[in-house]
Amino acid sequence: MCGIVGVVSNAPVNQLIYDALLLLQHRGQDAAGIATQQERKFFMHKAKGMVRDVFRTRNMRALPGNCGLGQVRYPTAGNAYSEEEAQPFYVNAPFGIVLVHNGNLTNAQALKAEVFLTDHRHINTESDSEVLLNVLAHELDKATRGLPLNPEDVFAAVRQVHRRVRGSYAVVAMIAGHGLLAFRDPFGIRPLCMGTSPGTVMLASESVALEGTAHKFERNVEPGEAIFVDLQGTVHAQQCADSPKKFPCIFEFVYLARPDSVLDGISVYQARLNLGESLAKRVVSTVPPSEIDVVIPIPESSRPSATRLAHLLGIPYREGFVKNRYVGRTFIMPGQAAREKSVRQKLNAIGSEFKGRNVLLVDDSIVRGTTSREIVQMARDAGANKVYLASAAPPVRYPNVYGIDMPTKDELVAHDRSVEQIREIIGCDALIYQDVDAMKRAIGSLNPQLAGFDASCFDGVYVTGDITSDDIARMNQQRVGAQEGEEDTSRLALPNAQEV
Repeated sequence: MCGIVGVVSNAPVNQLIYDALLLLQHRGQDAAGIATQQERKFFMHKAKGMVRDVFRTRNMRALPGNCGLGQVRYPTAGNAYSEEEAQPFYVNAPFGIVLVHNGNLTNAQALKAEVFLTDHRHINTESDSEVLLNVLAHELDKATRGLPLNPEDVFAAVRQVHRRVRGSYAVVAMIAGHGLLAFRDPFGIRPLCMGTSPGTVMLASESVALEGTAHKFERNVEPGEAIFVDLQGTVHAQQCADSPKKFPCIFEFVYLARPDSVLDGISVYQARLNLGESLAKRVVSTVPPSEIDVVIPIPESSRPSATRLAHLLGIPYREGFVKNRYVGRTFIMPGQAAREKSVRQKLNAIGSEFKGRNVLLVDDSIVRGTTSREIVQMARDAGANKVYLASAAPPVRYPNVYGIDMPTKDELVAHDRSVEQIREIIGCDALIYQDVDAMKRAIGSLNPQLAGFDASCFDGVYVTGDITSDDIARMNQQRVGAQEGEEDTSRLALPNAQEV
């Protein structure tokens, strides 16, 4: 999962792209990159780190031009420690193309062989994004047949990309001397939207990037659709998939997206309120509200669900944990004690909110369970009488293959375990999970036009219909993993790491 943005304007775009990437920083903190175009020359700077650290004044001055794109990276495949795998990626033919990608190709290995043997193109990294760029470049070359490029050729190329590529992908690409191309996979798994301001067209992963840079949200890029914005700012759009269906990733609404974003017609904040309402019904069936003294969220993204739940149950809502926003990334160090210490460095309990009380902790989701166990223990150490834990999401039982760094199934605390077994591992007095169907209803009711959701990490149904257990095993081998002594680049290592 990454954040991407592209801009065509009648003024320099470097600062605008920088500002948009800051608003998308929650989607990736591993690396950042910006590429711009002046006349037919590309200028690019990318490096590991946060946006504010990667780009200095000298770097910004070296990014001239009125057209450009950028990305904040969150690695799920390839080498997390290689500067070369930071995006954007570039190829010089045809025309010269620079590309940024959010998602994960499920047939990347087969495509990589095909690109080499059939398309006669070279892939220099382990990144599936470079594979996608070369497929696009090959199809653009075939579509133009050596003739000048026009929008119909661009759409013909994207149509062929859809036929060759599998998985999730929201893409922004810049074609030298021609303009900006954006397209979304036929299931719309990863988000992408478009906005405008006088003299400017912007495409971005989330609406917050548009609104935060004074652009008017126009619409979402539809699943399978391609949008081409020429250098004069004229927008051309065409559906390029054979049978598109809208199945956005439900985890965007549960956790990944900023609460002030609207994705595919659904307010992320309202979705989380609805999850809290649905969760309240589950809590009542497990723990009588009279046995709960206080509702406490685990910061940050569980707050809307927790406030709604507390209001409906008539139980006081209190802030019991304070998050240290100035601790750097968690380091993976030898031994469980070191991991647990890192949790306590990032969260601190307010003892007076726990002492002698039966507390209901609310989290957005539970993945590995190690962090949940430590937080429950923190509540007990702060003097809580009983500690109940409620998850606004159902049990995470299956790996995600569409661009979220979900662990292998053996690392998922809910895989092949009952709720009671999970409760014993976490150490809480009661454990309440959201129901899968209730989650889909709570969020889906906000936009009845959706065909459904990709909820594969909860229900094991992979919407692209082409995922086997062998595929999952192969992708797990390619999965980025932090090594001892290296930074933990997973946003799921600690809950709600999106607030930076």
